[in-house]
Amino acid sequence: MPGDILGNEILNKDREFQFIRGPLFSNIVLADEINRTPPKTQSALLEAMQEKQVTVAGKKYDLNNPYLVLATQNPIEQEGTYPLPEAQLDRFMFAIKLDYPTVDEEIAITKSTTNDELVPLNTIFTSDEILETQHLVRRIPVTDNVVEYAVNLVHKTRPESYLASDFTKNYVDWGAGPRASQSLILATKTHALVSGKYAPDIEDVKKVAIPILRHRVLKNYKAESEGISMEHIIENIL
Repeated sequence: MPGDILGNEILNKDREFQFIRGPLFSNIVLADEINRTPPKTQSALLEAMQEKQVTVAGKKYDLNNPYLVLATQNPIEQEGTYPLPEAQLDRFMFAIKLDYPTVDEEIAITKSTTNDELVPLNTIFTSDEILETQHLVRRIPVTDNVVEYAVNLVHKTRPESYLASDFTKNYVDWGAGPRASQSLILATKTHALVSGKYAPDIEDVKKVAIPILRHRVLKNYKAESEGISMEHIIENIL
């Protein structure tokens, strides 16, 4: 239920209502197999992910900062699951596809998870350092031609747009919204920063386009029946 993740008001020993915070009040929240969550509970995440606050019994509570929501979905087993609405999917910046590990990777995984060795956890970043880095990313300058390329790319995912190709009109039912443009620019800035650049270029946009767009573009029945993947659609647009 929504109260399981938001928290609940209880009557304490002083006969006063006291709010007990749920697991959403963390810096990093992992929703494992989020599509097993009923729609009413999924919708409770929307305010948290967009506004960084939750509302319980008419009162608003600010969430911790920095705040990050990670979620997993099992693409194979669909019994007992609830598809995430497009509005919620749009709140996630990236959709990262995890395939089976390679043989060498699986050997390493098997070795590390079947012994009795304790792995020490070391602090790498403090909360203040993470917030400082987030502000640094936003201060990175972006030229107009890079912004225009990113926005045009998003518009080309929309079948009704004059920029859309015949391929998009044939295989896409619904395109990405304005949040995709915002996420593209933020991810482009971050990719440039990690790559050691002073400012991002169009190649940085291309590098982050697929994980930004794959969950925001809805392909139609024709694409499904012909086995056309979302990655193929985005690569065609690129």
